[in-house]
Amino acid sequence: MRELAGRTAFVTGGASGIGLALGHAFARAGMKVMLADIEAEALTAAVKRLRGSGPDVRGVCCDVADPVSVERAAAASFEAFGHVHVVCNNAGVGGGSGIDNISVDNWRWVLDVNLMGVVHGIRSFLPHIRAHGEGGHIVNTASMAGMNSGLGFSPYSASKFAVVNMSEGLAMQLAPLGIGVTVLCPGFVRTRIWESGRNRPERYGPSQSPDPASDAGKLAANLAELGRSGLDPCDVAAQVVGAMRENELYVFTHSGADWRAELEARFGAILAAMDKAAAR
Repeated sequence: MRELAGRTAFVTGGASGIGLALGHAFARAGMKVMLADIEAEALTAAVKRLRGSGPDVRGVCCDVADPVSVERAAAASFEAFGHVHVVCNNAGVGGGSGIDNISVDNWRWVLDVNLMGVVHGIRSFLPHIRAHGEGGHIVNTASMAGMNSGLGFSPYSASKFAVVNMSEGLAMQLAPLGIGVTVLCPGFVRTRIWESGRNRPERYGPSQSPDPASDAGKLAANLAELGRSGLDPCDVAAQVVGAMRENELYVFTHSGADWRAELEARFGAILAAMDKAAAR
């Protein structure tokens, strides 16, 4: 999707982090932008900021874990701008890793936002994009945690593995229709995902933090520190825009040797198991 000017983008998790950076990048490219977020005050501030980059910017409160809320946000986008061409299923939360305290509420919350939030976005917008016939692009935010198992037994990793797989399958089916798909797999980026509990709805129970002295607690603290020193979200947004223009499926924001070594080890083990099966 090379020509962005005059088109419309819908971005979840748009009040901060990668979502806000995507909104800025789209507005600067001449797009109309609808930011969606669960945080009303932060969303209002984000829309005000973005109007300095482009006048056609609006916001809509949206809980991506709720399909009805996503449908309402889609309807608001159609009413405001007519056709929507780019959908960024970007909203995400972190938390609930490890084997010491396996919380069903944590798993449901993370999967409902990170996995089902993507499903709800596709379900609400894809029929519209197919119907208007002007082409389009879907961007799903996964993570490098969706490519390796370094976080251990984790709802976050499980959700991101699923988003990678869904995006790959979606790309195959949408290519003949002139609709592109990109799956964003960032490494450490300066976002507020480590403070996800601030937006946890009451229906999932109270936010639970691991014991700081436990393995899970130490891992969480280390990851939060790496995130605070991570990549600027604007750099990530620029990579996404480039991938959309070139119709690239994968965006990896980091090329560090550690990431590559983990992937090579995983793929090597998979291929070795397949070779063993073939030998039988």
